[in-house]
This record gives sequence, C-alpha cells and structure tokens, in this order.
Amino acid sequence: MEPTSSDSPDSTSDAVFTDDSEHASIVARQAILDEHRVIVGYELFNRSPQARQHNLYSDANLLFSVLSLADAQTVGNEKTLFINCTHDSLVGRHLDLIHPARVVLELPPVEGHQATEIESRAQVMGDLHRRGFRFAFDHTVLSRNYATWRPFVSYVKLDLELVAPELVEPLVRYAGQNTTAQLIATKVETHEQFQTMSGHGIKLFQGYWFAKPVLLKSQAVRPAQAVIIHLIERVRADAEVGEIEELLKKDPTLSFTLLKYINSSGFGLNCAITSFRHAVMMLGMQKLFRWAALLLTATKPGGAPAAVGGTAVVRGRLMELLAIESGALSADECDSAFVVGVFSLLDAMLGITMEDAMHAISLPNSVVEVLLHKKGVYAPLLELTMACESGNEEVFARVATELKLSNRQVNWSHLQALAWAETLTD
Repeated sequence: MEPTSSDSPDSTSDAVFTDDSEHASIVARQAILDEHRVIVGYELFNRSPQARQHNLYSDANLLFSVLSLADAQTVGNEKTLFINCTHDSLVGRHLDLIHPARVVLELPPVEGHQATEIESRAQVMGDLHRRGFRFAFDHTVLSRNYATWRPFVSYVKLDLELVAPELVEPLVRYAGQNTTAQLIATKVETHEQFQTMSGHGIKLFQGYWFAKPVLLKSQAVRPAQAVIIHLIERVRADAEVGEIEELLKKDPTLSFTLLKYINSSGFGLNCAITSFRHAVMMLGMQKLFRWAALLLTATKPGGAPAAVGGTAVVRGRLMELLAIESGALSADECDSAFVVGVFSLLDAMLGITMEDAMHAISLPNSVVEVLLHKKGVYAPLLELTMACESGNEEVFARVATELKLSNRQVNWSHLQALAWAETLTD
C-alpha cells in the first residue's frame, strides 16, 4: 500500500530527532552507475548549513535519517549507500545500529596529512574493517603518506575536477597494482568524459551526464516507446477499454513488462492482474496513465532499467509524496505530480528536446507548463525534488519554506521514494 499523509513521520511517536530541529539534516543524493548506466548505489550527503559547523553530529544524524525515516532495508538491499563521514564520528556508537554490508563509509584525508594522525586514524579504520565496514577515499589514498590506509580501501574516487587528465592513467595503474579497490570516476558531466574514463578501465561513475539528452540527427521514438506514447494518448482521450486492450496486445514484450509492474509489491494490489482488461478495470484511467508513465522509463534496450529511468521513477514518487505532505493538492493533483516527476527527464529518455517530447505525447496543460516553462502549481515540487539530487541548500530552504515542509518531512519522502523505486526493479 502506498503511504498517505497519515503515514508521514509526523505521526511517528518515537522519532530520533524532532521535526523542526535546527540540526535536522538535509539529505541529498547522487547516483553511482556502472558502465551499463545502471544505478548500483547512491552517495548520500548532509547538505544542511549546520553540517559545516557540527561535523560529528551531522553525519551521525544523516545515518539516523536513513535508518529511521525510511525503509532503509529496502533502499540498502539492492543499492550500496555511500555515507560521507568525518573521522571523529567513526568512534560514535551510531555505527552499531547498521549492518556493515549495507554501507560504505566515505572519508576525507586528514588535514595537513600529518603522519601521526594518519596512523591513529588507520587504527580506528582497522577495527571497523574487521567488523565488516568498507571505506571509500579520494585519490590521495594512493599517495605514499597514506600507505597504512590502503589495506582498508574498497573504493577510490577520482574527481575529474581535481585530477589532471594526464594523471588518470598512472593512478588507475597504481591502484590496480597496490590495492583491491574499485575505482569511481566522479564529476562526470559529459558523454566524452564517460567514454574517456571507460577507456581507462574504470567501471563505476558518478555525475549527471546520463540525465542529459543525447540529441541525434533524425532521432526517432523507438517502437516500444511509440506504443507507450500511443497508449498514453488513448488513455488521455478516455478510449474504450477494448481499444486499449487491443493496443497493449500488439507488443508481447511490453505486455509482459506491463503485467510485471502492476503485480509488483509497489502497487499494493490485493489480487494478481492477469489480463489487460482486468488491469484497466482495476486501475481506472488515472492509474493507467501513471502506469504507462512508469513503463516509459524502462524502455531502454539491455534489460535492466537505465539510470535515467530509475532517476525519473524516484523523481516521480518523491514529487507525489511531497505533494501529499504539503496537504495543498487533491489526490488527482498528487497523481499528476508523480507524472511531472517521471516526465521531467523525458527528453533524456527519448533522446529528443523537451519541446519535441511535448509534441510527441498528449499531456495535461498543467504538466506541460512546468516541464517546458518551470511554471505552475507543480513547479515548486519539481524544484525541491531536483534540489534533493544536487544538494542545493539555498533552493532547498527556500522552496521547502514556501511549501511549508520541514527538513524531516522532505527527508522522509526522499528516502521512501528511493525505497519504493527499488520495489519496481525486483
């Protein structure tokens, strides 16, 4: 069953921290992808202004947010969670609350690279490593000063804004010879950067190049996409059930995928759906519209959902939950908020401009208005949702205040959206 406003964190009596605490974390995320552009993990950031002043408290609070405000077991079941930590917080008891296999603790180098402090930190990491915790570091862990840390390294991040292009190849070679770590290229913002890093043998990537449309001359909507778009148009036109059923039967692969989605736990139905007529009758046109929007995110070739589709699903669910939490929109408008979130990456999914995408598919004017012009009732919800991805503190604070949403409400919605998206890929 999908959560409603009564399931919100405000109704939880044993919350770890108060709803409007000045120290409440702002949880932001960034996806970590493999070479096939499939999301394998998320890096979670605490982007609240207080995090810079209360380092020990802030990352402990972030862990509590993940553990207590969402179905974190679901989030961490398939995806690895990278948590930014401080060295001081490694001695906190909050690490006793989590299973080591579910997270990677991401640590910075020590200030000034002092040998005595590096050695003392290595002892703490060694204790945690023996308990099963994994660690991620930036490229400085490959320098001579940090030799005592290297037995504990599981991931090395190469920040493309900090590492000179000519140093990538020797760093990759050195890491392969001296560690068992996997390398992650970060700040990957263009397709060219992705190809270059792939050429060096790097298999994991972080950045938002995948969400930018690659516009090819004479790019056309693929057959499966065309069927889904036609389905959406017929649903919007209130076509007869029989007409919609015949349309769905034309694509066996699409048909199988469609039934798989509707019978997943995420939809919370009490009985199995075995026919399209049954599906339409059970869901109604509004839910079928939402259903088709979800399907459009999974039409990339290669089986597993592409990162852009997964990100679109999280956006849609997060916008819907934020709309519910705000209490300002009707049930139908909350459904439309979901569609806005999913279709906010429609240009990247189809490989065409957003303007062309709007011509290819029939959508309500209120949806088109926000997707093309960032205006209308759904615009603040989309802006806040995107701030959760980028960690833009200024936008987060401004829009959350405008929507009368607390940090805790947004964090709860954010983490629930991540968990819900996982149920659709089982």
